[in-house]
Amino acid sequence: MILSTDIWVAALIRRAELGGGFGVVAHKGDARAGSVLVKAFNPHNGAVRVFAEATKGDGSRVWMQPLSATDEPSVDAYLARSLRIDPDLWVVEIEDREGRHFLVEPVDGA
Repeated sequence: MILSTDIWVAALIRRAELGGGFGVVAHKGDARAGSVLVKAFNPHNGAVRVFAEATKGDGSRVWMQPLSATDEPSVDAYLARSLRIDPDLWVVEIEDREGRHFLVEPVDGA
């Protein structure tokens, strides 16, 4: 059984809060099947990373960083472009003093 997006997002935010971070929904997409982008912010060094779910060649799901830039203006521009393409997209912002993303699924390059 696959979780609906709204429940998955709520669980991610709760995981971040339990781990000492802070999470917020910056853009709410389709509750049942919207894709999710996760913006992870480290307030100590100002680094920002964005994560998107992708499908590998073998069909398995993985989170990846679709953008190599780590400055907030570049990440925000990427998020704005993504939302113009897919208005059903969710954007979750996670702030953590260690820069953690709190994703429990496999993450490439993190």
